[in-house]
This record gives sequence, structure tokens and C-alpha cells, in this order.
Amino acid sequence: MSLYKINRISEVLEEKGMKNNDLVEHLKVKKETVSRWVNNKQQPTLNTLNDIARFLKVDIRDLLYKSEWMKNSI
Repeated sequence: MSLYKINRISEVLEEKGMKNNDLVEHLKVKKETVSRWVNNKQQPTLNTLNDIARFLKVDIRDLLYKSEWMKNSI
């Protein structure tokens, strides 16, 4: 099974000048959990993704890559 990049959490953190630890502290989760999210080894729940978006002051859609079919239709 190939690993698809689903979320852009890592990129958005970088754009905002923030680090994984900022999410760890804000969400009160383990650093390993955030690491799995930013490396796309695991995905946060939609509620958590919404919390991340609010914390980073971005639209929740900015945290996701476009679907493959969407990329090909544009």
C-alpha cells in the first residue's frame, strides 16, 4: 500500500513559523501523535483537524491536499 499525503499540517506549520511542539502544547497531545500527523502516517479526526485550523487561523481545507481526481480535472 502506498502512502498518500492527505494533510498539509507540516507545510502550514512552516508557513506560519510554528513547530510541532506548538500543536502539542495547544492540543495537549503527545509529541508522537503530532509527529504521525505531520508525517501523514496517521490522520487527526475531523474535530481535531478543525481545532488545528482554528489554532493556525486557516480554513480547514488549507490543511488538506486536493484529491487526485480533483487535480486531474482542473
